[in-house]
Amino acid sequence: MFNLSDILSNSAKRYPNNEAIVCGDTRMKYPELEAKTNQFANALLNLGIKPGDKVAFGCPNVPIFLVIYYGILKTGAVAVPISIMLKGNEIKHQLRNTDSKVFFCYSSTPKLPFAEYGLEAFNRVKSCEHFVVIDDGSCEEFTPPTHKMLSTLTKNQPTTFTSFLPQENETAVIIHTSGTTGVQKGAELSHTNLTMNAMVVSTSNVANIQSSDRLLAALPLNHVFGQTVMMNSGILSGATIVLMPRFDPNKVFQLMDSENITVFSGVPTMFWAMLRSKIESVNMVKVAKNLQTVISGGDSLPVEIFNNFKTKYNIEITEGYGMTEGSPVVTFSHKNLPLKPGSIGTALWGIEIKLVNDKGNEVENGEIGEIAFKGCNVMKGYYNNPKGTAEVLIDGWLHSGDLAIMDEDGFIFIVGRKKELIIRSGLNVYPKEVEMALMKHRAISMVCVVGVPDKIKGEEVKAFAVLKPKKNVSPSELRGWVNERIASYKCPKHIEIVDSLPMNATGKILKRVLKDGHWYDLN
Repeated sequence: MFNLSDILSNSAKRYPNNEAIVCGDTRMKYPELEAKTNQFANALLNLGIKPGDKVAFGCPNVPIFLVIYYGILKTGAVAVPISIMLKGNEIKHQLRNTDSKVFFCYSSTPKLPFAEYGLEAFNRVKSCEHFVVIDDGSCEEFTPPTHKMLSTLTKNQPTTFTSFLPQENETAVIIHTSGTTGVQKGAELSHTNLTMNAMVVSTSNVANIQSSDRLLAALPLNHVFGQTVMMNSGILSGATIVLMPRFDPNKVFQLMDSENITVFSGVPTMFWAMLRSKIESVNMVKVAKNLQTVISGGDSLPVEIFNNFKTKYNIEITEGYGMTEGSPVVTFSHKNLPLKPGSIGTALWGIEIKLVNDKGNEVENGEIGEIAFKGCNVMKGYYNNPKGTAEVLIDGWLHSGDLAIMDEDGFIFIVGRKKELIIRSGLNVYPKEVEMALMKHRAISMVCVVGVPDKIKGEEVKAFAVLKPKKNVSPSELRGWVNERIASYKCPKHIEIVDSLPMNATGKILKRVLKDGHWYDLN
């Protein structure tokens, strides 16, 4: 078999003069990245790390992320990336849930005291033996007493390393699900899962990534979307990855201009923010000409955002669909097929997909069904959670929980999630349909629809709407407007105008938080 880290070793040999990473003033070529990764792998061996051990790390999109990620894989250990946006209890859950033996924790900044949260979590997980501060010089020093510093561990380590050769289906990475609907679960993704998904994504009919491409990684690399579509696909192809430690819509356009970016990926809320950004000193004609592939994933892209992006910037967004359990990419709007706005495209090579009803039977084209898929991208299962695994993996098919329609050409259109389905007086209301209708209003910038308890009808439809700048509309006006466009039973009884919506670190709107009514505490 093969080790996912081999994609870096191979590119270091094939593209020795190519820049692998750009981040601020740092410009690192492939052989240098390979050498630093080997030093880290040797340091792990000195810590007593063995194949199969779990090694957790929390780090933003900076060069050391790639060094740690591929270095862990070289040793045969399992990488456990943790979001730097998490707090103590959340970090503790992920360390304990994965039986992590070591925790490499990024140092703190005044605005992001991650190391303090990380140390708090480490001290509450007895099975985690080592706490190591990632002191890469890009943030304030944080040196907790009696604990180690990464720079000390890697100093004078050899720059060569013979990578561990895993057996078939051995775990490479454990990534926790987004947790938008409940407790996070750790999806085990194998070296084969991740390597094959990166290979397919980088092909000509999908992202078509070449060694001459320059990818802007604004998506958090701790999330599998950023890992596969930007990092692994880019490294596999010998391309240059421009790292963005923190998403800033204005900075995105500046980097696209200055770094001649050709590939960009984001979630819908990122594109929404980019539409609202104030572009200064940016050659947008040059930016649009350079961009060969712009990908949206993580959630359905509203057609209005697609249209507005194309109209305002002359940039066309292609949409795909994936989930953590699918490594993550499952479908894509292939470049050799017609582009259908609002569609997540068709299945990737090596993946079968079908839409099924509650009994597991395949539905006809045009009917709503749950997306189920199988292939080289499907996770091994949830770590230490056989019950959770059995609920979603049935006869090799991963049941996604996402509801969709397939047209006569095989193109798939998401309508919502099973758990988000609103049942109002016995009638099914799909939040996505209501959201799409509301997004057409001239004053609406972003909207989220959820079901809320109702003593008479079981559930009622509630919409949270963010308005465009300098636009005004009352909830009653919106209700009347949308009532003319969709069936009355689908119309929101409650509409609340808000300044923002709660999101997780990857930009997904937290619907469960809206339903619980505690989201104001997050702002």
